Order: sequence, then C-alpha cells, then structure tokens
Amino acid sequence: MNSVNTILVGIIVANVLISYKGFNDLSFFRKYEFHVGSIRSGEQIRMISSGFLHVDMMHLIFNMLTLWFFAPVVIQWLGTISFVLVYFGSLIFGSLLTMLFHKNDYSYRAVGASGAVTGVLYSAILLQPDMMLGIFFVIPMPAYLFGILYLLYSIYGMRAKNDNIGHTAHFGGAMGGYLITLVKEPSLIVDHTLMVILLAIPILILFIMAKLGKL
Repeated sequence: MNSVNTILVGIIVANVLISYKGFNDLSFFRKYEFHVGSIRSGEQIRMISSGFLHVDMMHLIFNMLTLWFFAPVVIQWLGTISFVLVYFGSLIFGSLLTMLFHKNDYSYRAVGASGAVTGVLYSAILLQPDMMLGIFFVIPMPAYLFGILYLLYSIYGMRAKNDNIGHTAHFGGAMGGYLITLVKEPSLIVDHTLMVILLAIPILILFIMAKLGKL
C-alpha cells in the first residue's frame, strides 16, 4: 500500500475509531463534540476533534464513503500534502464558519466530518468536473450536481435545526476546499470557469440568506 492510500485509510480509520468510541461513551462524545460555550471558554480542540465524531453509523458511513470516492481525485491531481491541507483546512474553515454563525448560541452542539469531506468533494469536482456518480450505485448524476444539491440540503438542515449534524460546517468546508484548490491550481478559473461559478452559487445563497436573516 502506498503512502497516499495509507494517509487516506488512516483518516478513515481515525474517524471510525473515534466515532465508535463516541457511540458507546456519552461522556467522551460530550467532551469532544463541537460546543460553542465550551469553545468560547477555551476548549478550541473541539473545533478539530468534533470532526472525527458522528451522530450515528449512517452519518459516519455516508461521510466516509464520500471521502473514499472523492479523495483519490484530489490526491492524484494535487498530491498527498495538498490533500491533507484540503482535508484539515476544510475542517477548520467549517468550524470557523460555525462559530461565526452560532457564536452567541452557547448551547449549540454539532459533530461530523462533513466540513472536511465537503471540502474534498468540492476540490475534486473543481479538478475533474466531468465526473459522474452512481447515486445508490444505480442512478447516474454529474458530480457537480451532487455537490450543489448536498449544500442545498445543508441549508435545509441549518434552517430545520432538528439534528446534531454540523450543517453549517458543510459550507465552511466547501469554502475551504474551494479556495484552497483555486489557490493551488489558479488555472482552473480559466480552464473550468463555468464550474467555478456553479459551485460558488450555493455558497452565495447561504450568505444572502444569512444577510436577510433567513437562517
């Protein structure tokens, strides 16, 4: 197994082990989840550790499958170090955006690798916009459409506020993956102009809705 695969598998294994621990140990889950009040009290580690916890097994499986499918594209185009930068940079972007949106809601809690994974997803789509996915392994869908629908679903989740999933982090992660990839490969702005614009649309919708007080 090469070093690239080792790093990807290592990230997935870390998510599985830490999430499994959280499934079975509520005190561990509470100690490392994203919690605004605790972070504002100085527990910044939660901004990273929460990205390795998940609500349940389906939440974990969905995120890890998405990562497994899209990470190789980023690794192939940008290399190992840049993939790690996209993953953790997107995780941090997601946490920072969540703090920006919820800084005064001291009881806000969330978990999930969604920010990091969405960043990798957005990066992969920018790099290879002609990718096709098999939704439920059957229904063909362009990867860019999946990415846009994923973020629109996140808007719904942010408004509904009926689960513990970090939907706001999806957007921060998307922004992170989007910006880091364009910084690493600025030629994409010319080569894939339409895709750069399309993937920016859900992000713009988010901030327009936030500005209008709709979130």
